[in-house]
Amino acid sequence: MNDKELTGEIISASMKVHTALGPGILESAYGACLAHELRQRGFKVDQQKLLPVVYEGVHIDCGYRIDLLVNSHIIVELKAVEKIVPIHHAQLLSYLRLAGKELGLLINFHELHLRDGIHRKINTPTP
Repeated sequence: MNDKELTGEIISASMKVHTALGPGILESAYGACLAHELRQRGFKVDQQKLLPVVYEGVHIDCGYRIDLLVNSHIIVELKAVEKIVPIHHAQLLSYLRLAGKELGLLINFHELHLRDGIHRKINTPTP
C-alpha cells in the first residue's frame, strides 16, 4: 500500500470515528477509538510510542510520545482543540524529524466537519 492509500485509510477511519463520537470529547478517547478502527482494518498501530531525543549519540527520554504510529510508517498527531495553531504543525514536524519518518497527519477532532481539521505534513530532510 502506498502513502496516498495509507493516509486515505487513516483519514477514512478518522472520519468514521468523528461521525460516531462528534466533536467535544477528550483527545485520548479519539485516539483509542481510532487505533481500534485502524486495527479492525488490518493495520499495525502503536499508541503513545516513546520518542526519545538523540543527543550526542545518547537516547534521552524527554517525555515525547507519538499519539499513533501506523504500520511503523505514518505518524498521526491527534488534537481536540478549538483551533490548530503553528506550534501544532511544528510539533508534528519535530516528531517526524526525531523519528526519522517522512509523512504525518495532524488531525483535530474538535472541528464540526473533520475535513477542516486534517493536515498532511512531509518531513523534507535538509541537505
